[in-house]
Amino acid sequence: MANTQLKPHAILFALPYQGHINPFVNLAIKLASKGFTITFVHFEFVHRMLSKSQHTNTNNVIDFFSEARNSGLDIRYSTINDGFPPEFDRLNNFDEFWTSLLQDFSARVDGFIGKILQSEQSMVSFLIADTFFSWPPTIAKKYNIVNVSFFTQPALVYSIGYHLDILRENGHYPLKENTVEEINYIPGVKSISTKEFMHFLKEGEIKTPQHEASTRAYQEVKKADFVLHNTVQELESEALYDLNKKQPNYAIGPISSFLTKITVSKSLWSESECTKWLESKPLNSVLYVSFGSFAQTNKHVIQEIAHGLVLSQVNFIWVVRENIVKLDCTNILPDGFKDEIGDKGLVIPWCNQNMVLSSLAVGGFLTHCGWNSTIESIWCSTPMICYPIEFDQPAVRKLVVDDWKVGINLHDGDLIHRDEVAEKIRILMTGVGSLGLKQEIEKLKNVLHKAIEKDGSSDRNFDQFVEDLKAKIYA
Repeated sequence: MANTQLKPHAILFALPYQGHINPFVNLAIKLASKGFTITFVHFEFVHRMLSKSQHTNTNNVIDFFSEARNSGLDIRYSTINDGFPPEFDRLNNFDEFWTSLLQDFSARVDGFIGKILQSEQSMVSFLIADTFFSWPPTIAKKYNIVNVSFFTQPALVYSIGYHLDILRENGHYPLKENTVEEINYIPGVKSISTKEFMHFLKEGEIKTPQHEASTRAYQEVKKADFVLHNTVQELESEALYDLNKKQPNYAIGPISSFLTKITVSKSLWSESECTKWLESKPLNSVLYVSFGSFAQTNKHVIQEIAHGLVLSQVNFIWVVRENIVKLDCTNILPDGFKDEIGDKGLVIPWCNQNMVLSSLAVGGFLTHCGWNSTIESIWCSTPMICYPIEFDQPAVRKLVVDDWKVGINLHDGDLIHRDEVAEKIRILMTGVGSLGLKQEIEKLKNVLHKAIEKDGSSDRNFDQFVEDLKAKIYA
């Protein structure tokens, strides 16, 4: 029997990308508010990026959770080394980085947790790690702690990955190139086209570290004691219902910074100030354009979108971040573009996305369909133009456009063309169809808001998770 007098202590490991860091930080605050002790672990290179984004000397020891602790929450902060030097480019050397994570990182985690257990007075009783780490079951078993997996993408994507064996039996994994078939045999998924599948399922990806990491993770997560999902029960009820037949799954989303007043630095890049510019624009007149923190495209796409924005004649904010184009490509915007747009457009390297989407001036979002971006757009009732690039984004596009009908596709053919870009922007911002999109997204917004209210589905699910977790810890 565990000592019920000791305070349960969780160690949290997020994948070192913006779209995973954000919900993990918010989850840490939510758990701490329930009385848990939290040790939040960032990769050292993430710590350096966060420090730089805050214009702070990266040699100083910064505790990003100090405000949370000052408000009474028991959140400790630590970092872990990934084995690479500070100057190593982890984005443009993605395969090398992930090969090392697959082969070497678990030993670093092992040593890290071992040291905490040797020095801690409180009871380290559970681990919460990103689902795409494959080491949690081994580490949790070694140290006799509860293994909680946190999936930061939609339950639809989890369901596809969870059922790789069924896909293999039906000849859809690995997926042959250019195969487009509608399938309806995945448990909890009504119907989906193979074109919406994650890239790692395709035949050409078999030998990549992304394939190995993803397939291994989806096998290992089946050993988790609990699985948390940053989604809402009402949005993905069938998938979650089926998953709960296999192991305890909890839809606790949206895990968003909208829901806490505690400030924790999460942005990996410095945020440009947009407020004054937005305040100068009419209601619902601005299109926000961003492809998130990680997805990369090519110069042709960027240039056609740029020309399309000019042709559409709408006001826009466009996040053109560093490394948005693959390879070392400079001058990706058309010559004279910034002069041509004048005050109608604001091109910036990064921003506070929640702040922009919350602005009354913003009436649409041209997005890569990252899950955080999608949830934030729905939360602010901002209809979307969808341009999925990789990972889970094609499946998210299906949810946004086909299932929920709160967005449209950026282009319908193989190549993006400026005229079609301009047409789709006009449809979203001023077209007859935009009214229907706004009506539907207002409905989804209400679903999200109600889910996190007292006795809403996510509120109940989180309380149930806490109850089940404590029962497991103290068994």
